[in-house]
Order: sequence, then structure tokens, then C-alpha cells
Amino acid sequence: MSTPGAYLRLIRIGWVLVREGVVSALPPENLPAFARFGQSVAGLFSRRRALNEERSDRLARAIERLGPSYVKIGQFLATRPDVVGAEFANDLTFLQDRMATFPIEEARAAIEGSLGRSVSELYAHLDAPIAAASVAQVHPAGILVDGVERKVAVKVIRPGIRQRFANDLEAMYLVSRMQERLLPHTRRLRPVEVTKTLEQTTKIEMDLRLEAAALSEIAENSRNDPGFRVPKVDWERTGRDVVTMEWIDGIKMSDVQGLIDAGHDLNALADTLIQSFLRHTLRDGFFHADMHQGNLFVDPAGMIVAVDFGIVGRLGKKERRFLAEILYGFITRDYRRVADVHFEAGYVPSHHDVASFAQAIRAIGEPIHGQPAETISMAKLLTLLFEVTELFDMETRPELVMLQKTMVVVEGVARTLNPRFNMWKASEPVVGGWIRDNLGPKRIVSDVREGLHAALRLAEAAPEIAAKTEKFSREITDMAESGLRFDAQTAEAIGRSEARHSRLGRLALWVIAATLVYIAFKLV
Repeated sequence: MSTPGAYLRLIRIGWVLVREGVVSALPPENLPAFARFGQSVAGLFSRRRALNEERSDRLARAIERLGPSYVKIGQFLATRPDVVGAEFANDLTFLQDRMATFPIEEARAAIEGSLGRSVSELYAHLDAPIAAASVAQVHPAGILVDGVERKVAVKVIRPGIRQRFANDLEAMYLVSRMQERLLPHTRRLRPVEVTKTLEQTTKIEMDLRLEAAALSEIAENSRNDPGFRVPKVDWERTGRDVVTMEWIDGIKMSDVQGLIDAGHDLNALADTLIQSFLRHTLRDGFFHADMHQGNLFVDPAGMIVAVDFGIVGRLGKKERRFLAEILYGFITRDYRRVADVHFEAGYVPSHHDVASFAQAIRAIGEPIHGQPAETISMAKLLTLLFEVTELFDMETRPELVMLQKTMVVVEGVARTLNPRFNMWKASEPVVGGWIRDNLGPKRIVSDVREGLHAALRLAEAAPEIAAKTEKFSREITDMAESGLRFDAQTAEAIGRSEARHSRLGRLALWVIAATLVYIAFKLV
């Protein structure tokens, strides 16, 4: 249930979006007549300076005014072009997650409250913050290891952010429910489910122990990968509100000139970046889902170091196999196979025609084969794919959308390093190897092995399954003989619900009666 506060917050959101010119910047062509009229009225209340800015600037200013939790919401929606549209997702991609720092005294209190020890015991020194984002800020610090000081980075959660985000999330749920009720054609996007995903993602990001666990898992998965690594976690100094990790001395990937001056091979870095991402996705099924330039460094040895693992994505083996088959179908121009995979995976409802869907996929794939590989934009390809799947009522697959959006971001970073970056050529060693191992004879051996393991687990669970089945059978028999019975708690809950509805019904009747009396009085 939405509280009055949620409605008030929704009103505030609408007012900020109007004042910063975001509403007047919406594309009017797909809006109904009443919405276009409302948009023109909203333009009258926009700040004059906002009307002269780009839409992405208006959006960024509005989100920053709304506060840190909306910055995080905006970043999440940037990974969901299926929900907000490709244009707005692109605008949100450039949203800067830079907020004002909070006092070091509050950071010290958060560290001591989370770890149960004083800052002086934990660190040789804790310095002023050097960067602050919507959820946390980072402090340089030093620790003593065998009498030698070692520099570390200390990430501390922003005070009060959890409660603030919970309040703002309530307004998001209100919007998503209104969207499902008032815009039935958008139900396939499952806005309430999207909001649940946002809630879960952010809860994970606000528990820094889980970010540390993601760092640790990626480190294990990529320990033998060429040219890529992540910072080491100091578990002794890590808790819910603080994570301590290795300090990275490196050059941000956004500083292209700095990379050149340091003598790094930009083409090799671009290839390593995309290959690392694909290894994590296809081989491990676990990937960094926020790989923009600000989260990527190059250390003096030329290794790419990724930081900030607050947002990660997972793919099951089944999804990875379907993804590889779809990609392989595009490469080999086997569009019927691509269509079949979509139907086999349940991505497209079965009442649609496979041949018609294959025809739509061909409309996307054929233009690709007529262009030089380095000119093909993955962003454009995915935009076309979203348009086609919308025609065929394809429901949102959050895990695939996050993967696709991350792939677009990674490709964009690679192209800043090498404007003629050939995504397909760079991807082939990883994708081709995975396809050979998982879609060829090795797949049969793997499937048989997994089948045997599943059969063994089923055999071990057979006695418990039999006992539960027998119990369920007895309960059904008792129900058939004695009828359905409620326990006391259930009966009491039903009574309270009925009483509440009765009170509301009586109140509604009194309101209607009072209104009729008022109208009659006016007529007299």
C-alpha cells in the first residue's frame, strides 16, 4: 500500500521534472492528445535556462536536485532502454555519480559502528574523502602490515541513504503500479518487476560486504586472465557500511591522452577490455554491470583494473547457451535458428509465427553484413532488436537487458580508445572458443554429466519426496471428508478484512448521502 508520503514525493518529482524542462523535452510524437496538451502547459513553468539546454543536461540537473537515491535510480534505468526508451537510456548513461562529500566525522562513526573497533585501531591514518557518489564515498587510508604502511582505499556508506532510498522506492512502486493500470500496452515490460529488481540491486549495493564478495568472486574467476584484474579486499576491515581494498595507482580510461603519454597500447587495451567482459559473461556467468570509464583504470604494468562492483549481473548456463546461439546465428546469417532459439527460450510467446519472427530478425542482420565490421554499432543493433521484439510481445528479460546495455557501454569505452575498433574481430577468440566448447561435442558430454548429477540428487531426495507426498495425500483425504478448515489466525485475519471493508463501505455511503443532500440544497 502506498502512503500519503509516496503521493507527496510523486508530486515533488513531477514538479522538479517540469521546472527543469524534462517534461517539455519528451518526444511528443507518441504521446496522446491530452498528454501533448499537458506537455505544452508544462513548458510554461520550466526555468528559462532549462529550455536552452540539451535534454540530457536537463535530465541530469533534475535528478541531481531530487537527491542521491534518484541518481542511483537514474543509473539503474540507464541499463533498461526497454523501459525508458533508447534515447533516454542514452541520456542517463552520462549521468554523473558525483555528489557532495559528507564530513569525515560521520565516516568515522559509520566505520566504528560497522566494525566495532576504533578507527585508530584499524588504520594508521584515515584521510579526507577524495570522491563521493550517491551511495558511498572513498577515503585514502593507511594500514600497517608487518610494520610497513600500505595504502588502501576505504569506501564508506552515506549516512541515512538506506531510509531515504526506501522512501523514494515507495514512490517508484506507486508509479509502476499506475503504469500497469493506466497503460496496459506497457505491461509486457513488467514495471513492478523492474522496480523489484531495482530494490534488490540497490539493497545489495548498500551492503558493502556483498560488494566485497563480488570483488572476491571476480578475482577468483579472472586470476589467470591476461591483462585484467580487480583490487584485493581487506576482509578484516570490511563490514556492512565499509569496505577496505587495495589502493589502485593507475590512469583512468577516460584520460586517453594520459594513457598515450604513459606509453600504453590503446588498441590492445580495447581488445583486452571486450574480451575480459565476454569471458566473465560466457565462461563465468557473472559480470561487472557498470563498466564505464570512471570505473576502469590502467595500472603501470598495463593491466586493466575494474573497481566499484556495486552493480553486477548473472546469467545461468541456459541463458548463456541461448545467448551464444543467437550471436552465432547472426554471425552465420542463420536467422531461422535465431528465431527458433527465441521461441525455445520462451522469450517470444508461442502464438506468434516463427517464420515471421525470422523475417524480422533478417531485417536486422542483413544490413550488418553489408558494412565494414568496425562501423557496426552494437548500440544501434540492440535498438533495432528492441523494436522488433516489441512487435512480437517479447517480455522483458532483466538479466539479458542488463547484459546488452553493459555490452553497449563497454563497446563505447573501447571505441574511445580505438575509433576503428572491430568488435566482432576482438570478440571472436572468446566467443568462438566458448561456442566450440559448449555447442559442439563437448556439450553432449557436459549435458550427460549434469544429467547424472541431477539423477543422483533426485535419488538422494526420493525418501523425503515420498514422505511429503504421503502427508499431502492424507491432508487431501481429510479435506475431502471433513471440508476446508481455517486455523484461528486465518479466520481472525478474514474477519478484520471484512470489518475494514464494511467500515469503508459505510463511510462511502455517508459521503454519497452528504453529497446528494448538498446538491438538493443548492437546487432549492
